[in-house]
Amino acid sequence: MAMLEITDVSKHFGGVAAVDSLSLSVEQGEIRGIIGPNGAGKTTLFNVISGALAPSSGTIVFDGRTVSRLGSSKIAALGLVRTFQRVALFHDFSVLRNVMVARHMHGRQGLFGAVFRASGSLVRANERRAREILEFIGLEGAAEELARNLPHGHQRALGVAIALAAEPRLLMLDEPVAGMNPAETAEMTRTIRRLKTELGMTILLVEHDMRTVMGVCEQITVLDFGRKIAEGGPEAISEDPKVIEAYLGAEDFAA
Repeated sequence: MAMLEITDVSKHFGGVAAVDSLSLSVEQGEIRGIIGPNGAGKTTLFNVISGALAPSSGTIVFDGRTVSRLGSSKIAALGLVRTFQRVALFHDFSVLRNVMVARHMHGRQGLFGAVFRASGSLVRANERRAREILEFIGLEGAAEELARNLPHGHQRALGVAIALAAEPRLLMLDEPVAGMNPAETAEMTRTIRRLKTELGMTILLVEHDMRTVMGVCEQITVLDFGRKIAEGGPEAISEDPKVIEAYLGAEDFAA
C-alpha cells in the first residue's frame, strides 16, 4: 500500500478548478517531485494534502487512514508534515528555541505551554532532541543566533529543522531551494538526499529549480492547469513532449 494515496482530488475556487481530478501515489521511502509552470496548481495541491484547504471532491489517504477532511494540525500529528515559505515560528527567538518550541507543540501542550509552562525534564529532553536535529541539518553552530539574523540559506534549513521537530513520516518540502545561491542549493540538495538515506524519510517536493528536482527525485508528477499531464522518472519527464510544451517559454525548465 502507498504511504500517500490521492484519488480524483479536485479543488475549485468559484468556477475555476485549481486542482482537477488528480490522482497520484507516493510510496514509502520515495522522493516524489511535483512540478509545473506557474499557476499549475502545485501550491493548492500542497495546501489540500496538508489540510490547509479542504478538497472540493476526492479522497486523500495517508498510511491507510482517510485524512481528506481533517485539519492541518491533526494531519501533522499523524506524521504528514510540511514546510512553509516563512520558515521561523518566532523570528526573535534563537534557532535552538524555534526548534524546541516546535518540539513542545508536537507534544500537544499548545502554544502557551510550549513557550512558557513546559516542565524542566521535558525542556531538557526537547533541547537534546532539538540539538540533534540542528546537527543533522548543519545548524548546530548557529543554535544561539536569532532566527531573523540567519542568512537566507540557513533560514530555509531552519524551516526543515522545524518540520523535523514534528517527527514527520512523510515530509512535504515547499520550494526548499527558492532564492538560494548555488552553494546553498547544493547543501540543501545533499540534506534532502540524507533525509531519505539516513532517516528513511518519504518526501514530497514542490520546486521550481529543475536541476534540484532532476537530481533528487525518483519519480516526478507534472501538473498543468490543475491536471496531471505526465508522470515518470527524471529522464522520461525531461523528454516528454507534453511537459516541454507546457514549459515552452519558461526559463526555469532545464534538465
